[in-house]
Parts: sequence; structure tokens; C-alpha cells
Amino acid sequence: MRIVIAGGGTGGHTSPGLAVAACLRESGVDVHWIGSRSGIEARRVPEAGLPFHPIPVGKLRRYWDWQNVPDLAVRAPAGLARAWRLLRRLHPALVFATGGFVALPPALAARALRIPLVIHEQTSVPGLANRVAGRFARRIALTFPQTGSDFPPGRTVLTGNPLRPELRGGTRAEACRRYGLDDQAPIVYVTGGALGSHRLNRDVGEALPRLLETCQIIHQSGDNKTTGDHAWLLGRARALPEGLGRRYALVAYVGAELREVYAAAALVIGRSGAGTVNECCQLGLPALYVPLPGTSGDEQTANARLVEAAGGAVVFPQVSLTPGGLVEAVRRLLADPGGLAAMGARARTLAVPDAADRIVRLLFEVAGSRP
Repeated sequence: MRIVIAGGGTGGHTSPGLAVAACLRESGVDVHWIGSRSGIEARRVPEAGLPFHPIPVGKLRRYWDWQNVPDLAVRAPAGLARAWRLLRRLHPALVFATGGFVALPPALAARALRIPLVIHEQTSVPGLANRVAGRFARRIALTFPQTGSDFPPGRTVLTGNPLRPELRGGTRAEACRRYGLDDQAPIVYVTGGALGSHRLNRDVGEALPRLLETCQIIHQSGDNKTTGDHAWLLGRARALPEGLGRRYALVAYVGAELREVYAAAALVIGRSGAGTVNECCQLGLPALYVPLPGTSGDEQTANARLVEAAGGAVVFPQVSLTPGGLVEAVRRLLADPGGLAAMGARARTLAVPDAADRIVRLLFEVAGSRP
């Protein structure tokens, strides 16, 4: 059997697909991936040993932007044509779409070629690409119980959001060795997602001396040349007193060592995209979320509030974020280790540990019903 996975652009759309791909390959399935040339999947999928097929991507904007013209007139049709040719050649039993703009052309091509389609929605607020594809998908796998009418109830299945297996099994000792940190003092992991967060980077950078008096920090900043955050943070780090400088580890990107980082973290500070939220819940990590404002349907706020309502996170709206406020919040949380452990345990109650297996069973069920 051959199955094509389509999706990407962000870690939230890529990581679940990789987790499902690992389970499919264990079952002897030939897995291929259709993604974009510039998304995070272009790096992660080949690293996982999967055949990767890039297609042109046009973004579905619901506001005026001059890029709408080339995207809709050139890139989107070219992506659809490329996806159609790929599916004709690969002849899969099923297409599994994980979301993102790159998932829509393969989904539309699958419909045209009468190939069964299953989509997976990672967030509590469905994205536009999945809402379109959901109209003709055989099944829609959901991370959270559906609260609206975005998808037909008769075709939805609650599966949860899978975690890449390689993120389990890390050790604090290995993280401390890798980053030269003290094995006793608490460690906070700061992440704005794979590309980093300009606002988080700047506020954490301004607060560094005060934060490092309370904890050690592993800071994944991204390396956006436009904002120059990584270089700016390097400058801030060099200006720290020697004793505090040893407590700060700055990295542009965290790869396979992410499992060690998560194993060491007493607290995660980050955006609340689907990937970060799922990883924290699956691993039982307490988090301080700063949702990115302006996302489609304000999905990051919805994700963060869902975990906060379960008692597994604290939400800090960006409009209220200041370096001083961040320092106070971190000090308050780290001062209560028992409370942090309880937060992590409550976050874990939202996770579905066997989500990848549930999705694979669903894919086999749909593929087996193919005419």
C-alpha cells in the first residue's frame, strides 16, 4: 500500500504527519510526502528518510495583498497541476492532508482523481485549507472535540494530535551537558516556533539579567535576517556578567536535541501554535503561552485558553506583555515547584497518547473501503 501525506509550512502541520508516517512505515506502507519548498517540511521530511515532492504554493489570503495576484494566478494553479501529476504517477491508495496552504492542491487533486482523502485538524479553530478540504474528505480527524459546524459531524473522528516518537526519552543530564548548564538550577525553555518570535525574543532579551537570577534559559530564537533577533540576542548575552552568561544558551534552531530540552525544562515559554501546545500536553510540561495575535480565527488564543481552562498553562496576552511582567510571572511560577508539576499533569490530561495509532487505523479503514 502507498499513502501520500500532504501538508506543512509550520511544525504544527508537519510534526503530526511525521508521527503518522513513522507508524505507517512500521506497518509496511510506502509513504511519500508532498510539501512546499520553503516550509519546515522541506528539511524535516527528508531527514526522516521519506521521499519528498515539493510543489509551488499559493497562499489563501482573505485580505488584500499584491501577492494575491501571483499566488492565485500562477502559484496556486501550478501547485494544483504539479500535485495532480504526482498523484497520477504515485497512484496512492489514500491522501492524508495535515493542513497548511500546501495541503490544499493535493487534496483538490485527490478529489479530481477520486482518491480517498482524510484530513487532520490540529487546532481548536480549523484553518481555511482544512475547511475547504473538509467538504469532500472521507474523514476528518480532530484533535479536540468539535464545538462548531466547520465539518460535517458524521465524518469527524476524535483522534487527538500525535507526538513524534523521537521527542520522548530525553534526559535533563544530556541537556545540561550539551548546553553547559547547571544540573541543579531550574531550566526554562523559550521558543517562538521554528522561525522564532520577534516579540518574545525582544522581551526576553530585555529581561535577561533579571530572568537569569531566577533560572537558566535555553532560548530558541530563530534566525530571521529581517528582524536580526539572533544577532541582537548574541550581543545581549555577551554583555551579561560571567556568572549569568553561563546560565543562558541561545540557539537559532533546535533539532533532534529537542527531546533533551523538553526533558530538562521546568517551564516552557512560547507561542501557542498547535505543535508547541501538543508537545507540552503530551509531555506534561507546564507552559506560559503568549498567543500570536491576528492568526486565523485567533486560533493560538483558543489553543492556549483550552489548556489554561484545564489548569495546564498560564496565558499572557501579547498586548499585556512587558519584560518586567514576564520576570514577575516566571518568578511566581518557579517559586512553586509543586504547582508547576500539577500544571504539567493537568496539561497531560488533554493529550491522546495513542493518537498516531488512532489515525493510522482510520487511514487503513478508509483506504480499505476504496472502490
